[in-house]
Amino acid sequence: MDRRHFLISAAALALTPRLARAADMPGVTATEIKIGQTMPYSGPASAYGVIGRAEVAYFKMLNEKGGINGRQINLISLDDGYSPPKAVEQVRRLVEQEQVAFLFQCLGTPSNLAIRQYCNENKVPQILASSGSSALDDPKNFPWTTPANPIYRNEARIYAKYLLKEKPDAKIAVLYQNDGLGKDYLLGLADVLGGAHSDMIVKQVSYEVTEPTIDSQVTTLQGSGADVFIIAATPKFAAQAIRKSYDLGWNATRIVSYVSLSIAAVMKAAGVEKSKGVITAHFGKDPTDERWKDDQGMRDWYAFADNYMTHKDGLDSNAQYGYGNAIAMAAILKSCGDDLSRANILAKATNLSGLETPVLLPGIRMTNKPDSYSALRQMQLAQFDGVTWRLFGDLIEA
Repeated sequence: MDRRHFLISAAALALTPRLARAADMPGVTATEIKIGQTMPYSGPASAYGVIGRAEVAYFKMLNEKGGINGRQINLISLDDGYSPPKAVEQVRRLVEQEQVAFLFQCLGTPSNLAIRQYCNENKVPQILASSGSSALDDPKNFPWTTPANPIYRNEARIYAKYLLKEKPDAKIAVLYQNDGLGKDYLLGLADVLGGAHSDMIVKQVSYEVTEPTIDSQVTTLQGSGADVFIIAATPKFAAQAIRKSYDLGWNATRIVSYVSLSIAAVMKAAGVEKSKGVITAHFGKDPTDERWKDDQGMRDWYAFADNYMTHKDGLDSNAQYGYGNAIAMAAILKSCGDDLSRANILAKATNLSGLETPVLLPGIRMTNKPDSYSALRQMQLAQFDGVTWRLFGDLIEA
């Protein structure tokens, strides 16, 4: 073998592992990481669109500072209208045409459940899915899907335990979205209130996201004689339920899912006076709460919103939620180093050990493991006083 042939062969051998590795890293080049997501920029859950805008803006800021490990982040965020069939269509476009490395923060329980099978069959990581559905924390059957939010079923258990302690003779009425989101709350309530306390739930009524209004459901629930009203609903319908229950003169203790705690999108839409007294569970710092005015993490959030979004967005907990998850995603990618294979991205996302983002409540960290993907397990109760959410009690783990 002459020296020239030897050099060519050696070079080819040296390139072979790199080429093979590149083939395992779709959406990744020496200068870019391409990510995809679907968001309800239109439709009945459009209040959540600000989450996607915040995440796109965060990666824009990060790119201006050099990106992650020398690569720019290209987040392609598409509208699915909160429609599962549209979500499937858009995800197929992201994976098959745009060739994204993985999916990040696709929003909504119905949409995430609709794309889950496709993602797992094709081994496309569905990272930090924006939902708390217990069905998305199933590593045995769907190992490529990880949820971002506290599990709804656990949140419902927190409310049930609170009511048993503070209002043991309560008569409970439940409004729930007729999908995986709403049904998780029914399961969580039954976990705690089953058996000896099963008669506490006197009425439960569902709604479809295609309905223009849920006024009739709220009227039916009021007629049950309940003195506790649990609202397991997304922002548009939560606002309607809060407003209608007030207009009916229904003086029930009202509890709303954390997915609808946004003051900008829900409490103001319902009317802040009509929303006074509503209870929810928090895991993030409320951007309208004065207690955080000197908190460095929140000061950074306000500065980011003012520079890359709007001052109004800075007061929206939905936007802040997106910012926090973008920070978590950036940390996961940074920990991957140059191994940006789908398998390694999934491995890093499912082995979080005390990951902290600056907008989580003090003491809350993101921790999970390969056999239990849910990373946020603690929450704290809060009550709306007409201006902001007032935290009470201690951190609770269901």
